[in-house]
Amino acid sequence: MAEQPAPERPVYVRDDIETATVRRAPKYGVFLAAGAFLGILFALILTVAIDGSDISPYTQVVYSELQVFGFTALICVVAGVALAAIVALIFERVLSGRTRRVTVDHEQYEV
Repeated sequence: MAEQPAPERPVYVRDDIETATVRRAPKYGVFLAAGAFLGILFALILTVAIDGSDISPYTQVVYSELQVFGFTALICVVAGVALAAIVALIFERVLSGRTRRVTVDHEQYEV
């Protein structure tokens, strides 16, 4: 059986100790998606609540329930996303006081 050479060990290049700031921040995408979802849900509730069988006094047209849902969803989704973004910004301001500084040991090796 042939002997295999020992693998080479990585060469130590440098070692830095740095300080970093760690803070908690909300995930904005999750807040915006939740706001859009709640806007669609609110539009659905409004669609059921609004009786669309009457003739519109402005356009003299009868709108179907799907059209009423589309119109209200356009407004409610934008409003829901905007409100969710404001809530996320408020959470970030409240949680920004909880930042802390940590020491990080950064080692770099060359293979």
